[in-house]
Amino acid sequence: MFQTFKEWFWLERFWLPPTIKWSDLEDHDGLVFVKPSHLYMTIPYAFGLLIIRHFFEKFIAMPLAKSFGIKEEVRKKIIPNTVLENFFKHSTRQPSQTDIYGLAKKCNLTERQVERWFRSRRNQERPCRMKKFQEACWRFAFYLMITVAGIVFLYDKPWVYDLWEVWNGYPRQDFLAHVIHHLAAISLMSFSWCANYIRSGTLVMIVHDVADIWLESAKMFSYAGWKQTCNALFLIFSTIFFISRLIIFPFWILYCTLILPLHYLEPFFSYIFLNLQLMVLQVLHLYWCYFILKMLRRCLFMKNIQDVRSEDEDEYEEEEEEENEEITKGKERDCLKNGLGANRDLIPNGQHGH
Repeated sequence: MFQTFKEWFWLERFWLPPTIKWSDLEDHDGLVFVKPSHLYMTIPYAFGLLIIRHFFEKFIAMPLAKSFGIKEEVRKKIIPNTVLENFFKHSTRQPSQTDIYGLAKKCNLTERQVERWFRSRRNQERPCRMKKFQEACWRFAFYLMITVAGIVFLYDKPWVYDLWEVWNGYPRQDFLAHVIHHLAAISLMSFSWCANYIRSGTLVMIVHDVADIWLESAKMFSYAGWKQTCNALFLIFSTIFFISRLIIFPFWILYCTLILPLHYLEPFFSYIFLNLQLMVLQVLHLYWCYFILKMLRRCLFMKNIQDVRSEDEDEYEEEEEEENEEITKGKERDCLKNGLGANRDLIPNGQHGH
């Protein structure tokens, strides 16, 4: 049964153009062709990348972050509350106003206190600025490395690299889009390797990575507080994104894989499968273009870039503002207490009570 499935799965008419056979892709005359079994190497490569990333973030990204003045933040501990904790874990992390009202009554708290508890609880699970900088620094180094490698190996050489990016981000509005993108990218890279469409796979990788270098560097400077540098890098990223993913990708790569082959061949399975994945990526490019345009509007008209996909920063900054406000009010109360109570001599002459 397994042998029957294997023979069906590797049918030549599924994977190869009608004029090509698997025998044509066997090593001969000094030529070495890629083989599907090589993909097993991506598993140890993935674990190797995890190890490299750990040491990179610890010994390179962290010292670099500290040199930019980014400190490890100590999050304010929240007051334990069993009722709110159970609701947070088993119901929703974002309670509605009706939920907040009911929880406030049940816990004998004000609605404002419940809102602040949930906001603080959500912030407990979000990465701090140091962690975000480390992730952006790692991605910057990773994209830079494989972009340079792609340029080197594409130069008059039919070669492909198939590295599995270890994605460990935190949830955003485009979380589902990221999942679809990663699945499509992994499938596309694996398929292009197995069917020997190696130049197509390499071109797709480099077109994506060349813009991401600038995005991750912009994030690094944003977390470091270098707003002007961040804005400049984001403008460069936007320009490269639009050129690479909205011009080069559809009008060059997709044109060469979708339109040109029809002049020579009838559509076959791998032709349809390859281009279907490429079109999924193009739809995602248009989706992310919407977010980039929103961020560009903020950059040009508000002089500030903020990731519109997430409200993490808004909530965290709001919590910090509230804490600062409480500290200020506390100091004012202490001043009033010390000035009007313990040190009555500070009251101007003639103002003492008799």
